Amino acid sequence: MTGKRDKATGSRATGSKATDGRMTGGKAIDRRAVLKGAAAGIGLAAGSGAFTGFPTIWAQNIKNVTLRQFGTGVSNLNAIAEKCKADTGITLQMTALDSDAVAQRAVTQPKSFDIADIEYWICKKVFPAGIMQPMDVKKIKYYDKIVPLFITGKLKPDSVIAQGTAPHTVGFVEGKDSVKFAKSPTQWMTMIPTIYNADTLGIRPDLVGRPIGNWKDIMDPKFKGKTSILNIPSIGIMDAAMICESMGEIKYGDKGNMTKAEIDKTINVMKEAKKAGQFRAFWKTFDESVNLMASGEVVIQSMWSPAVTAVRAKGIPCVYQPLKEGYRAWGGGLGLAKHLSGLELEAAYEYINWYLSGWVGAYLNRQGYYSAALETAKAYMSEDEWGFWMEGKPAKGEIKSPEGKVLEKAGAVRDGGSFEARMGHVACWNAVMDEDRYMVQKWNEFIAA
Repeated sequence: MTGKRDKATGSRATGSKATDGRMTGGKAIDRRAVLKGAAAGIGLAAGSGAFTGFPTIWAQNIKNVTLRQFGTGVSNLNAIAEKCKADTGITLQMTALDSDAVAQRAVTQPKSFDIADIEYWICKKVFPAGIMQPMDVKKIKYYDKIVPLFITGKLKPDSVIAQGTAPHTVGFVEGKDSVKFAKSPTQWMTMIPTIYNADTLGIRPDLVGRPIGNWKDIMDPKFKGKTSILNIPSIGIMDAAMICESMGEIKYGDKGNMTKAEIDKTINVMKEAKKAGQFRAFWKTFDESVNLMASGEVVIQSMWSPAVTAVRAKGIPCVYQPLKEGYRAWGGGLGLAKHLSGLELEAAYEYINWYLSGWVGAYLNRQGYYSAALETAKAYMSEDEWGFWMEGKPAKGEIKSPEGKVLEKAGAVRDGGSFEARMGHVACWNAVMDEDRYMVQKWNEFIAA
C-alpha cells in the first residue's frame, strides 16, 4: 500500500511531519512531572478502553498526549485523526510512506514514531529487530471481537489457511519481552489488526472487450501495452506468482515462500512478457494506478479496492474482478514503539481501543476494506450499507462514501460479493520469503530489464 489516502477516493492527503518532541497546546509535556504526580497518589493504571477506568490525573492528562503514527497510506487518514481528537482528545501526527520506506524507517529510526501502522509482512521484517513492544491482549477491550483470521488464520473452523505470511503466523510472540513469533495465540500480540482486504485485478469492462476470469488474462496478447502490475517487490511478486500459476507455467510449493529456482522462473516469465511489450507501466502509488486506468492507457492491472472506487467516482467504468484462482490478501495493524511507557503508553492503548470500537471500522468498510472488529463496525452502518459491503446484497438505495459521495446506485452488488465469498477465497497473503533479499534483487532486475 502506498500513498496517503484521504477520503474514499484514496487521494493523497498531507500528513504532519513526525517530530521527536510531543506538544500539547503549544507546550511540551513534562512527562516526568505527570508520571510522578500520578504514581504518588495511586500508581499506574492499566488501559481500560474508557476514560473512567483511569485515575483522575491520567484521564485529564491523557487528552493532552500527541502520538506520532507512521505507516502506509491505506489507513493514515486525516478523518481518523480528526475523529480521534474529537472523541478522545488524543492528537495523532500521521506520516505516510510507501511500504519499503516504512520497513526501513521502523528499523533505522525507531525513536521517530510511537505507533506503527503497518502490514503484517512488514511486521515479519521489523518485529524481530526489537524496536516494537508486544501488546497485552488483556488491555484490548474488543479483543474477543477480532475476526478469527488474525487469531487462528481461519475464517471458519474448516477453512484452509492460505499461503504466504498469514497474519496469525506473525501476530503473537512467546512472552512480554519476546521477539520470537509464537506458533499459537498467547497474551502478547505483535500488533492489533485493523484493516485488510482481498486484492485482485482491476479492469475497464468497456475496453477489455471480453470476459475476464483468470489472473493469466493480464498476459493476453490482445492487451499488449495496456497492462500494469505494481512495483513493490514483496507484493508484486505475489501478483506475478498468481499470474504464472494461472498460466500453468509454475506450480509453487508455497507462493509466499518461493525457492530460488521458483523465483528465477517467475522473474523469467515476467521478463519475457516485458520484452514482448505486454506492460504499459509499473506503478508504485495509488494515484498512478488510478490515472493509468482512468486515462484508458491501461485496461487490466493490479489494483486496490479504493482505487477502483476512485475511477468509478470519475464516471468511468471500472470493475474489481473476481478471478477463478482466488485473491491475494493483505492485512495491517497498529503496533507500539518499544520506547513508549507511562502516560503515552496508556494513551496508545486508549487510542487502539477507540480504533476498534466501531466508528473507524465503519469508515474503512465504506471504502471497500474490511475492519478487524466487524461487530462493532456494524453498529455504525445502516442495514443497507452492511448488506451491500458485507453480505453481497443488492443495494436498496444509494451507497455513499464516508464523505457522502455516491459510489453506487440502488441495485448494485459489490464486486466479488460477500465478506465470506471474498475473504473465504484467498489464495495467498502478501509475504516475506526466506529468500527475500534474493527475490528483491531479481525483481529489481526485472523492472530494470
